[in-house]
Amino acid sequence: MKTVLITGASRGIGKAIALKFATEGYNTIITCSKSIQDLLAVESIIKKMGVKCLPIIADISKPYEVNHMFEEAFLIFPSIDILINNAGINLYKLITETTNTEWAHLINTNLNSVFYTSRAILPQMIKKHTGSIVNISSIWGTYGASMEVAYSTSKAGVNGFTKALAREVGPSGIRVNAVACGAIGTSMNKRFSSEELEAFTDQIALCRLGTSEEVADMVYHIATQAAYLNGEIIHYDGGY
Repeated sequence: MKTVLITGASRGIGKAIALKFATEGYNTIITCSKSIQDLLAVESIIKKMGVKCLPIIADISKPYEVNHMFEEAFLIFPSIDILINNAGINLYKLITETTNTEWAHLINTNLNSVFYTSRAILPQMIKKHTGSIVNISSIWGTYGASMEVAYSTSKAGVNGFTKALAREVGPSGIRVNAVACGAIGTSMNKRFSSEELEAFTDQIALCRLGTSEEVADMVYHIATQAAYLNGEIIHYDGGY
């Protein structure tokens, strides 16, 4: 039985991804930084599916916590086949009002964490000569978004990281891809009014927001089925 590790799995897209993999028979390692009760609720659902689930509280913006997370995970699961880097935060603010602390915290959480987790998991993937990493990115990493400079920068970094790492570890049989999400109906979009969301939806060819479950289906396919897909940033945005 294979094992997947999903960061930021207590709610939203991360939770949907965890449930998707569990439904497909994967043992799951689910992490978040603070929401222990939400994470345990996800664990309870997964265990009812008859697969193993290990919840871990870790702030993946801090490299020493990432190292401890993997030490704990490898005690239970000697091999981790798939890594889903989903954890992330947003900041809706003018750049002139963004503090050094806010900028550093967002970059550490959204971008540096992807480096920390990938670096930690790759030695055992390289040894096995197989593995898959999927990074959750955003269309703003390609297009940029006003008042979301820090967020857009972090996701552009994730895209560059994805392409470069795919070239580096591809010869070891490891695939690295990213899903650049458009507007998905999660709590991250709750700050917008219904009028603002409607205006944004008008720019989407499918005329609606995506769902976390739709993202989870795509992530599962990329991670497990698309055997010749490597180094790609898949825009999953309904035709924005």
